[in-house]
Amino acid sequence: MTGPALPSWPFLIPRRAVALTAAAVVGLALAASGWAQEPDAVKARAQLKAGGYGPALAAADEALKEPFSQTEEWFLIRLEALMAQGMYPQALQTAEQALAHDGRSLQLQWAAREVFLANGDTARAEEAVSDIERLMSFRRAGYRDVQSIVVHGKVMILRGADPKTVLTKIFDAARKLVPDAREPQLAAGELALEKNDFALAAKTFQAGLKTFPDDPDFLCGLARAFAPSDRKAMQANLEAALKVNPSHVPSLLRLADHWIDAEKYTEAAELLDRVAKVNPHRPEMWSYRAVLAHLKNDPAGESAARAEALKFYASNPLPDHLIGRKLSQKYRFAEGVAHQRKALEFSPDYGPAEAQLASDLLRLGEEDEGWKLAAKVQADDAYNVASFNLMTLHDAMKTDFATLRNDHFVVRMAAKEAPVYGSRVLELLGEARTKLGTKYGIDIVSPTIVEIFPTEKDFGVRTFGMPDNPGYLGVCFGRVVTATSPSARPGAAVNWEAVLWHEFCHVVTLQSTRNRMPRWLSEGISVYEERQADPSWGEHMNEEYREMILSGKLTPVSALSGAFLAPPSALHLQFAYYESSLVVEFIINQYGPGALKSVLQDLGEGQEINAVLAKRVAPMETLERDFAIHAKELAQNLAPALDWQQPEPTLLLPESEEALRTWMRERPVNLWVLQRQAEELMEAGAWSEAKAPLQKLIDLYPGQTGPGSARVLLAQVHRKLNETPEETTVLTHIAAKEAAAPDVTQRLMDLASASGDWPTVTRQARRFLAVNPLIATGWKYLAQAADKTGDDATAITALRTLLALEPPNTAEIHYRLAAVLHRTGNGEARRQVLMALEDTPRHRAALKLLQEIPRTLPSPTVAPAPEADPSVPDPAAVPPTPPAPAPAAPGSP
Repeated sequence: MTGPALPSWPFLIPRRAVALTAAAVVGLALAASGWAQEPDAVKARAQLKAGGYGPALAAADEALKEPFSQTEEWFLIRLEALMAQGMYPQALQTAEQALAHDGRSLQLQWAAREVFLANGDTARAEEAVSDIERLMSFRRAGYRDVQSIVVHGKVMILRGADPKTVLTKIFDAARKLVPDAREPQLAAGELALEKNDFALAAKTFQAGLKTFPDDPDFLCGLARAFAPSDRKAMQANLEAALKVNPSHVPSLLRLADHWIDAEKYTEAAELLDRVAKVNPHRPEMWSYRAVLAHLKNDPAGESAARAEALKFYASNPLPDHLIGRKLSQKYRFAEGVAHQRKALEFSPDYGPAEAQLASDLLRLGEEDEGWKLAAKVQADDAYNVASFNLMTLHDAMKTDFATLRNDHFVVRMAAKEAPVYGSRVLELLGEARTKLGTKYGIDIVSPTIVEIFPTEKDFGVRTFGMPDNPGYLGVCFGRVVTATSPSARPGAAVNWEAVLWHEFCHVVTLQSTRNRMPRWLSEGISVYEERQADPSWGEHMNEEYREMILSGKLTPVSALSGAFLAPPSALHLQFAYYESSLVVEFIINQYGPGALKSVLQDLGEGQEINAVLAKRVAPMETLERDFAIHAKELAQNLAPALDWQQPEPTLLLPESEEALRTWMRERPVNLWVLQRQAEELMEAGAWSEAKAPLQKLIDLYPGQTGPGSARVLLAQVHRKLNETPEETTVLTHIAAKEAAAPDVTQRLMDLASASGDWPTVTRQARRFLAVNPLIATGWKYLAQAADKTGDDATAITALRTLLALEPPNTAEIHYRLAAVLHRTGNGEARRQVLMALEDTPRHRAALKLLQEIPRTLPSPTVAPAPEADPSVPDPAAVPPTPPAPAPAAPGSP
């Protein structure tokens, strides 16, 4: 989504903020940088850049001893060196001296403001801002240097000016005046980051690095811009920044933040110790330490760290905002909300805390307050990309979404899709609630809110705040679940029923632990429970996973959560889900399901995961060792008689054809060889001969799945040879093993319909609809099978759904629906047959049926309907879907 349209310049800046208009900026004469050109000052600046804060401070002290050296530049160097080392009281003294020496310098006034805030003196910080405004009002022509222009732009932001206009008409204008100036580009990038415009931030910092290639501030800024989308790029830029300046505190803090996300708390703590050696009073450093203490269930340590963060600035909203944001990222939204409220007590209009609080409330299901606050954030800051996207989506959902409700769920989905499969969503969620709630022994809080989005962009906005979606199908926050609908991924085969089951399992485990569980355990249980619900769901051992395990790419359990954060590829991410589920399965099989439930209970009490595992399962070292042995055995037992060796790349060259043939002859049970033989025979049209290598491969590797598996190829061979019974047998096996194989299920429906095997048609139709209920094929076959077997309720539901999909042959569907309704004595039959005749007046069967239907039929007695909820679709438009069959046992259709 793009940002909102902006009004013209004169209406954006409050009068009290206007000291430098756009016209004034454009009219500024080209000004040289305000930095001093003395060799010693240039050297001190280089020392600051490299992290030599002590030497730079010493140089400034020496220079400021002499009256003629008491310049703006040396005061700025001394202030930067003192602030970087957390020497806030000394910085306060220097700021007072600097302002007494030159109170007309905008740069000194702005630097003094930062010093006053660090010391908790908000009144004097506000006075510094007012002084900048006053100076610009009376001496505008005297501040034509780039640095002063940038300072004034920052003041305009504080005073409520439109950020996007300041960005384009102040910072960009200043950059054009002096293209190689550092301050405008740095300020523009920081502003874009603050407003969540990460694409613009990345572009700005990349442009700045062309002029300042080894500037740690630009490198760190670029890393922050990449953080939401590309953790590899983020880490690379942080490492580059720390190579230039090993003491660059913003980079150290950003890297610590990353390790906290990855649950590598020891590494994060080590980085915070490095920060403390540079600046022992940095509020963010103490805030992160408070987060680590909270995650270790150390309330005393958390309280002490928070107090240190507020030591010099007792009403600083940043520490509580940061603590709350990190706890919310750990899905501890209730604790996050509490900290954001504390931040807003200190500063009622602190935008970052308002935005985070709105997001947290929405994820807790506190929608009334959450949406109101989100609207306020957007109204107060029209340039904040995340809040603009969120409110745009909110407005669209009001008109384009339908709401379905029962005692336990509120489901929101596209109004066009709700009549098609909305009732099945409620039914499936109800099944999951009953089975999983009972299994894990918890009383699930109602209602659970489930929002299903027809586009990945809208799913990304609702889930992550931005339209980008890094490959997720669904996300659970505890009481709130977001998911993509089948229409969000056209052409992709995904079993949406398995996705919803997976996400609702998160509802159960997150509520069981009060959202206090590592990611690997949460994901592992959900994937494990997928397999328990239906053997074709979830992740299973395959060739790729076998190779990863046997090649030493198994992630240690203690580091498994980090495998989800920055995986090298999509395959590595899927393997993280699979490995996590294997760990859960291993714990249950070795220590019993009671051990897992005890682990969840202890986590809910705030105990640390390693301590809990040591008490309920085994010490982490033992668990990792035993699990690694188990995983290796599983990998080795995948088709153990099969030769898994791949030919060397040189053998695949055209000139190596004879050598390749020799290599193949020597390996009669090789996976690659058997597949190659079968494919070559099929390409040559030798269909009967292709059976032998395919059947041999199936015998050696019966669990192989995927579009290129031996069974898929064998089904193609049987079809070419018109061996329908054999083809049906093979396809039935594939359908039972693969949750998302719509081509297979459609072919089975075709074959079963032709042979009159209506139970099979019904079963495969339901499998087809579990992948994509928005295609008429599944409903057509389901209606046909139900009609043939006398299942009138299912036939009525399927035919109504077909009409909701607006197919081209509506007359025939109206007629068929009328016939079933007439058979059940439903008075609506006459209306349906008339609708058929309206489309096709000469429909003979419909004319005959009309003659059989009396003009009036008694309507069934129904209880009075409750007062309508305008957000709930008409029940007639959202027919109930008959229950799906029980999951098939392994190997059955």
